[in-house]
Amino acid sequence: MEKKLYNRVKELRARHNFTQGDLANKVGVTRQTIAAVEKGEYIPSAYLALCICSVFELPMEKVFSLEEDQL
Repeated sequence: MEKKLYNRVKELRARHNFTQGDLANKVGVTRQTIAAVEKGEYIPSAYLALCICSVFELPMEKVFSLEEDQL
């Protein structure tokens, strides 16, 4: 059974007053990549996920989860 990857990227980005472009620049990807991650249309590599977590200064499990209710 395949599980979906949930994330709090949009929420955390807004809390830090970052645009998608701001976050994209900080982690070295395009704005479109950040938009796709936020929508759940793109599963980031472990490297990209760790970079995103580093920007928010949070551990992986506080940003990404396999189950929505764990966020």
